[in-house]
Amino acid sequence: MKYKTCVSITEKTPYKIKQTLKIALKKSDYVEVRFDFLKIEQIPEAIELIKKDLNKIVCTLRPKTEGGKFSGSEKERISILKLIAEYNPFLLDVEFNTLKRNSSLRKYLKSTKTKLLVSWHDFKKTPSSAELKKKMNQMSKFSSNVKIVCTAKTTDDSNRMLELYSKKGKNNLISFAMGDFGRISRILCLYLGSPYTYISLGKAIAPGQFSVDEVKKITNLKK
Repeated sequence: MKYKTCVSITEKTPYKIKQTLKIALKKSDYVEVRFDFLKIEQIPEAIELIKKDLNKIVCTLRPKTEGGKFSGSEKERISILKLIAEYNPFLLDVEFNTLKRNSSLRKYLKSTKTKLLVSWHDFKKTPSSAELKKKMNQMSKFSSNVKIVCTAKTTDDSNRMLELYSKKGKNNLISFAMGDFGRISRILCLYLGSPYTYISLGKAIAPGQFSVDEVKKITNLKK
């Protein structure tokens, strides 16, 4: 079985995104482009530059309230999410909290038929198993593609994130833990059914993240 990877890139200019994307797609199945690292006015240009590869791209525009870098208003962010949706990328990552409070965005995204990845992060802790299952069930009302990532302070925390796979039902679940205690969950999630795991080209952009070369050594990935 081939285990798949998704390289996260956080470049700060459209041209640099295009360059890094080319390198990343030679090493990885998918690439997550973090558009929130760009200036607002650069985002439309960046989308145009990489549009031929969007069928392999997870598009993310993370607000500061969710651990991202987007510097504009929420109204501006929603407008850009709608713009990205029109290009029908491989996946459009939209936060659970964003979808929950914005019915007009939900309606618009549905009209574009873009594939949503509903995401939720906890940067401080890992909730109980019951809370995690409840969260997953709530999120799956918006899409069957669900991403839940929490911070592990213990091995038990990491294990709870992985136990979620036994309860995923028909969801395409991505669930792992951040931090040193959660590092191994970024690999083990693949064996439990995660469609891919997030990696870096070199330097980690999230706590505990492996590089593409490290993951290939561990899982003997062929690319």
